[in-house]
Amino acid sequence: MLDEIQQDAQTRMQKSIENLEGNFAKIRTGRAHPSILDAVMVDYYGSEVPISQVANVNVEDARTLTVQPWEQPMVAVVEKAIMMSDLGINPVVNGNVMRIPMPPLTEERRRDLTKIARQEAENARVAIRNVRRDANGDVKDLLKEKDITEDEARGSEDRIQKITDEAVKKVDDLLAEKESALMEV
Repeated sequence: MLDEIQQDAQTRMQKSIENLEGNFAKIRTGRAHPSILDAVMVDYYGSEVPISQVANVNVEDARTLTVQPWEQPMVAVVEKAIMMSDLGINPVVNGNVMRIPMPPLTEERRRDLTKIARQEAENARVAIRNVRRDANGDVKDLLKEKDITEDEARGSEDRIQKITDEAVKKVDDLLAEKESALMEV
């Protein structure tokens, strides 16, 4: 029973870390990466869908993305959606293909993106601590019902704390890696 609680806590903390990695992928560095456009939604015949569902997004070189909509009428719609996004990028249309040059980041924009990355990391830490709180609450419930001894409860809480510490360290490592990537010129 305690093993299940600890395993569940570890799984949920891992999901928080994976979510953080996904959020970090959306924060652009100076390099072109297809995940930068993941948050861009396109009006596809009345439905809002991610850009990846209406076009191929590829990296042409280190600073250029190519977007090729699957249907000719979608070229203008995709172009407008990219321009209206808060990414600060403008596509250059050439027939069916859009090239998106990634402008170099200014020092101020780098600092802003670093603040966003720190906020995302803090959100992940809060989520991990919430998982720890839930797991410890489950252990306390078992103790109240006399299903486990106090020693077992204390040992389980210690193991949950170790799992939490490992997850928070992973978040800190990911943040340091992202910050160095953002500040690199």
